[in-house]
Amino acid sequence: MKILITGHKGFVGSEYVRYFANQGHEITGVDIKEGNDCRDFFKTCNDQFDLIVHLAAIVGGRDTIENDPLAVGTDLSIDAEFFNWAVRTKQSKIIYFSSSAAYPIHFQTKGSTHKLIESDINLMDMSSPDFTYGWAKLSGEYLAHFARNYGLKIYIFRPFSGYGETQDLDYPFPSFIKRVLDQVDEFEIWGDGTQVRDFIHIEDIVEATIKAVELDIEGPINLGSGVATSFIDLAEQIFEISGWKPKNSIKLRTDKPVGVMYRCSDSSKMLSFYTPKISLEEGIKRSLNKK
Repeated sequence: MKILITGHKGFVGSEYVRYFANQGHEITGVDIKEGNDCRDFFKTCNDQFDLIVHLAAIVGGRDTIENDPLAVGTDLSIDAEFFNWAVRTKQSKIIYFSSSAAYPIHFQTKGSTHKLIESDINLMDMSSPDFTYGWAKLSGEYLAHFARNYGLKIYIFRPFSGYGETQDLDYPFPSFIKRVLDQVDEFEIWGDGTQVRDFIHIEDIVEATIKAVELDIEGPINLGSGVATSFIDLAEQIFEISGWKPKNSIKLRTDKPVGVMYRCSDSSKMLSFYTPKISLEEGIKRSLNKK
């Protein structure tokens, strides 16, 4: 196949590049990390692709999401120009990455045990998502809703806390791994450590999306393990598996950005066609051995 991946140098994009390259597909990548703004690409490219994986976005972790919201808001422009280009050039199949950040934050408060299900988002009656990143992804889904009316085939996915061996240190999982490998005795966790996330390995994210496209399963689809893990529990699992733990007690940085307090997926829809292969325990072992 002839495949376009926007944001191909990022954590998720590079995993898609590896996956498709191993199968011998022809890959075109566009990434701002190489000085190529995908919006400039959309102005000049009229090529047809068999599949497009649209990942180009500004994220940068919780610090960027909360402290530089206008920069993240650029994602609104990226997605608007992407869908207009896709319609104009009559592209066929698109994988669009939304986010668990698109879900209403009122479901994700401290003390909640509500697992987010796809129907918790109603594009005809949208509730407040998580900062501008959540709004951008929610708006992207809204644009996709209309783009389908022009004949585009769009598969929408809402990944939860994806992680893996090559993830940037802007995110909790790789940061925890590095602190353990560096044996940092003053082990920091942002917030009070009770905030909950749903961790799913990047390989499972990629394989689940490909399977959904192969089976032509309509989105949106949550991508998550369905297992709620607090940041303190994550740290303790890494300590146990590594065989090392800090001499001092965990330092809780309540002055740092935290995000929502409970974010976990109802993954019933995904599990109807794909079962994750890599447990959090296995993912921790891989990262400890990789770095």
